[in-house]
Amino acid sequence: MLEPPREQFASERDFYRRLLDLGGKQELEPLLDEALALIVDVTAANTAYLELWDDNATKPRFWKGYRLSDRDLASIRASISRGIIGRALTEGQTIETPSASMDDRFADLGSVRQHEIQAVLCAPVGFDPTIGVIYLQGRTKPGMFTAADRECLELFARQLAPLTDRLVRRSTDGTIDHTRDVRQKLRVAEIIGRSAAMARLLHSVAHVAHLDVDVLITGPSGSGKSMLARAIANNSPRQGGPFVELNCAAIPEALIENELFGAERGAHSTATRRVAGKVAAAEGGTLFLDEIAELSAGAQAKLLTLLETREYHPLGSASSIRADVRIMSATNANLEQKVEARQFRADLFYRLHVMPIEVPGMDVRRDDIPELVEHFCAEACKKHKLSVLAVSRRALVGCQEAPWPGHTRQLAHAIEAAVIRAHGEKSSTLHEHHVFPKLEAAGEQPPQTLQQATREFQRRVVCEALVNNDWNVTETARQLDLARSHLYNLINDFQLQREAGKKGADNQGGKG
Repeated sequence: MLEPPREQFASERDFYRRLLDLGGKQELEPLLDEALALIVDVTAANTAYLELWDDNATKPRFWKGYRLSDRDLASIRASISRGIIGRALTEGQTIETPSASMDDRFADLGSVRQHEIQAVLCAPVGFDPTIGVIYLQGRTKPGMFTAADRECLELFARQLAPLTDRLVRRSTDGTIDHTRDVRQKLRVAEIIGRSAAMARLLHSVAHVAHLDVDVLITGPSGSGKSMLARAIANNSPRQGGPFVELNCAAIPEALIENELFGAERGAHSTATRRVAGKVAAAEGGTLFLDEIAELSAGAQAKLLTLLETREYHPLGSASSIRADVRIMSATNANLEQKVEARQFRADLFYRLHVMPIEVPGMDVRRDDIPELVEHFCAEACKKHKLSVLAVSRRALVGCQEAPWPGHTRQLAHAIEAAVIRAHGEKSSTLHEHHVFPKLEAAGEQPPQTLQQATREFQRRVVCEALVNNDWNVTETARQLDLARSHLYNLINDFQLQREAGKKGADNQGGKG
């Protein structure tokens, strides 16, 4: 029997010594910095990420990445698979895959598809209960994580559990609210979220709310720009005045100036009486122009005059009116591109762009999703006069993993529909299949056997490698560490064929 080389013994001794040394740390940050550096060094992982939960929490109470800025950490948290993390949490077992994007268990997860996640090793921290996970993604060396890597990670997680739990409980009150300080300066109870991204947004609100300057709010459709505009107005010196909103995209071009500035009697065919516009209605308060990119050229010119002089002319009027109004505008369009395409006035853009605020989409503030889900669930129950529902952890994790291209608006509608489904089943808990009903239908299909799943996984790995190498069998065999004869057997066995009219680099690919 061959003995392991002395270098391996030395490496293992060093690992155990460094692991034991962690027990002497009394401060959380130095402990986690050294701990994550250690596991990255031992396993040759690209990314190490730690997440800790309370027993009954709906979102992590603490998380830490290795050598990452806040911006980088937000990006990593958006790209890691919350489905894999959720599985490790609920099952309390290590999850391992050489390629998540080709693993039937994870290939359909949104984050896995979007970021093409490959090698993953994810171990639970703590046992009965599981208090968190340590997640490794990608490798700096060729190949997959080894059995030795898995053993080291599991030992690492066992040693880390009592240390991190003790220090996190000492340093936090069970949750991390990045917005706590800024919320003490503002009245923004209607804005849900405690993430770092939300904290940055609220700091921007705090900076501009008390100033009587015009504000341009940008961000994707459905992200909450209108709510943010109201929050700014409610925290401004004009909070006692009216808040008047106009969706520029919902008004026909011929009527937009009439809606904005009003019209004297007889100014146009439908003006049978004097009409006060939105600017007049917002006197002493705030005028919020949503979808401002949809303004006509004529309305843009008049809005520029209003912004610069605080005066305007109602249609058909020879005299100007002085306006005491703060103007906020919003758009999901790229105004710079519209300026280049001559679809939006450059001078108006520069006048609006004095104090821009960008509302982050759901992909940037995924930490807020569990809290949003519970909020929308409670609101839907209240709206429809239904009994209050609890939300299962799997539902929260599923929502946090899922893509939400329609952002908070889409999430709110999805949870409202889920509440109705849950009550239709007379359930006291909102479960994952209520939010994602297709999961239940998929669950009715007979499950694959381990042999079938393994075979399908192998087929996908081989097929993808062949396509990536333009069906160069020699290069594919080298990449997969297979003999060419074995690869040919797999091609024939899986009945793989390349697209007609394409030839491999060594003309070896057509044999299948």
